[in-house]
Amino acid sequence: MDKEVTIYDIAKVVGLSPTTVSRALSNHPRVKENTKEKILTAAKKMGYQSNIFASSLRKKRSKSIGVIIPKLNSPFQSSVMAGMEEIATQAGYNLVISQSTESLEKEISNATTMFNSRVDGLLVSKAGTTDDIEHFSPFFKKHIPVLFFDRVPENNNCTGVVINNTQAIYDATSHLIKVGCKRIVHVLGNLKINVYADRLKGYKYALLDHGIVFEEKNVINNDLGEESGERIVEQILKLDPKPDGLLVSNDTCAASCLMALKRRNIKVPEDIAIVGFNNDLISRMVEPNLSTINYPSYHMGEVAMKNLINHLDDEHHEILQKTNTITLRHELIVRDSSKRQ
Repeated sequence: MDKEVTIYDIAKVVGLSPTTVSRALSNHPRVKENTKEKILTAAKKMGYQSNIFASSLRKKRSKSIGVIIPKLNSPFQSSVMAGMEEIATQAGYNLVISQSTESLEKEISNATTMFNSRVDGLLVSKAGTTDDIEHFSPFFKKHIPVLFFDRVPENNNCTGVVINNTQAIYDATSHLIKVGCKRIVHVLGNLKINVYADRLKGYKYALLDHGIVFEEKNVINNDLGEESGERIVEQILKLDPKPDGLLVSNDTCAASCLMALKRRNIKVPEDIAIVGFNNDLISRMVEPNLSTINYPSYHMGEVAMKNLINHLDDEHHEILQKTNTITLRHELIVRDSSKRQ
């Protein structure tokens, strides 16, 4: 095997002290520019690899932040991560990203890997089956900050960055009622996940406030992927009387339902008005354009990362304890899929 190139090897080649070489490689201001250039050129030519791990052990900082999310292939999570990446890069941090695939076991394993990789902080959107957050206790014990976003556990001392999901669905349901819908089906994910449980509350409150009786059959729990539209539409068309409003917990699934209805010559919004959730790109690509809730995903990523980094840069490590929940603003965007006469 090739021998690892060290700062001593570089020092020999350039005829300078190992201390000067070490300073140049860590961009120390006391090293002159032309000396720095000479050392960096030699290091590159010799195939020198800086040992980030050893350096982080010395500094007790790895300059990396862990992110655990339920699914990598979600437009919402991709947008959140883009916001995180932007802020992390500006502050000189790298992201280490993993997905739990909605599994508690995988989330526990991800957390252990992140802890052993010595991340400086951790951002988590929890898996559908996570009730207990005991697996993050090694972080808490070592005062490594953990911040939850979107899906946050109940009763914990960590900061959570969320939107008011109950109010968001209340607004969407009220809008459908105002355009004349009386039988509104609400399609959502696993109710163990707090965002869906909160949305169901908002749906029930809106019906109650507008004098419409809640019926269990009008709530459909389903996988919210792009393939789900056919299954959901089959299910709602069996209902009697047929629904005239459809409220879907993400835009990908709402668009899939829209296409399935069109294939059956059911008119949107005349026969069924539809509202999605997230304001993903797909909501503006389908015809008619989807009414939706604007969930500020990119901004959520920025806010979560800013809070974590502020905490890391704060000498007293108190910021994350001061604010338990940061609630971002949502907005109902009305487009043609729910504009009825």
